[in-house]
Amino acid sequence: MQKTVSRRPADWINALIDWMDERVAIRQIVAYAMHVSIPRSAHTFYLGGITLFFFIVQAITGILLALYYHPTPEAAYDSILFIMNDVNFGWLVRSAHAWGANLMIVFCVLHLLRVVVQGAYRAPREMTWLVGIGLLLLTLGFGFTGYLLPWDERAFWATTVGTQIAGSVPLIGNYIQDFLRGGPDLSALTLSRFFDVHVLILPLSLAGALGIHLLFIHQQGLADPEERDE
Repeated sequence: MQKTVSRRPADWINALIDWMDERVAIRQIVAYAMHVSIPRSAHTFYLGGITLFFFIVQAITGILLALYYHPTPEAAYDSILFIMNDVNFGWLVRSAHAWGANLMIVFCVLHLLRVVVQGAYRAPREMTWLVGIGLLLLTLGFGFTGYLLPWDERAFWATTVGTQIAGSVPLIGNYIQDFLRGGPDLSALTLSRFFDVHVLILPLSLAGALGIHLLFIHQQGLADPEERDE
C-alpha cells in the first residue's frame, strides 16, 4: 500500500519560490535589494525603517477601514461609530490607524533631523534628501486629508481653519482654498475629494517616491559622518 506524504505549508512556499527562482532569479533580486552599504559610524537609530513600518501599518489598517467607511456627510460619522462599536476589532484597527499616523509623522521628522545632524544631505546625496523632503510633505498631506474623514465637529472646524490658512497665500490663496474645498465652503464635495486624495493619490505618490528614495539609498549607500574631504 502506497503511503501519502503530507506536505507542510512551508514546503509549498519553498516550492513556489524555487519555481519563481528558476524563471526570474528571485533570490538574486532579493539579495541585491537587501545589500546596502552601512558605515560603522552611521548611527541611524532605525528611524527610517520605523517610519516605513508605520507606513505599512497605515496601508493595512487603511484598507480595512475603507471596507466599512462611507465618504458622505450623511453616513461618514455613523460609519465610524459602526467600525468602533460593531465591527470585530474595529476599535483596534481604527486606533492603530490613528496613532500610527501620528507616529509616522513624528519618526519621519526625527529621521530628517538625524540626516541634518549627520550631514547626510550633502553631495552626492542631494537627490535622496529632496525626495525625503517630498516624502515628509506627502506624509503631512495624509494627516491633513485624513483628519476630515470622521466628519465630526472637530474635524470640520479644523479643516476649515486649515483651508483658510492655505487661502491666506498672497495672490493665489483663494484659488488654493477653492481647490481644496471644491467650492467656497466645506461640503460633500470636500469630503469626497479628501477621501479620494487620501486613499488613492497620496498612497500611489508616496509609494512611488519611496521606491525612488530606497533606490537612491541602495545605489549610494548611507553617508559616513566621520568621512572628511581631502
